[in-house]
Amino acid sequence: MAADRHEQHQACMERFIELANTMKNEGIGVDVVSWSLMSASALHAIYSVAGNDGGLTESGIEKIADAYKQNLTKIQELKQRQAQAGQQ
Repeated sequence: MAADRHEQHQACMERFIELANTMKNEGIGVDVVSWSLMSASALHAIYSVAGNDGGLTESGIEKIADAYKQNLTKIQELKQRQAQAGQQ
């Protein structure tokens, strides 16, 4: 099951990136695309935790913000390792 979820995660992520690149190629600024994806992700994160009509408590906001920070940190570390490997 874990491998399936990882594969689903990877496939979904690639679809979002493909959509973002399509928007960029249509002339929408990369910054606008990025912030729009982040806003959509935040809205969906709230929905996944609290439903359509729900809201988050302060601790809920912190939990989601921490999850984003952890993900960003992991991705940045991976990119740095890839860059270092490419320089060797």
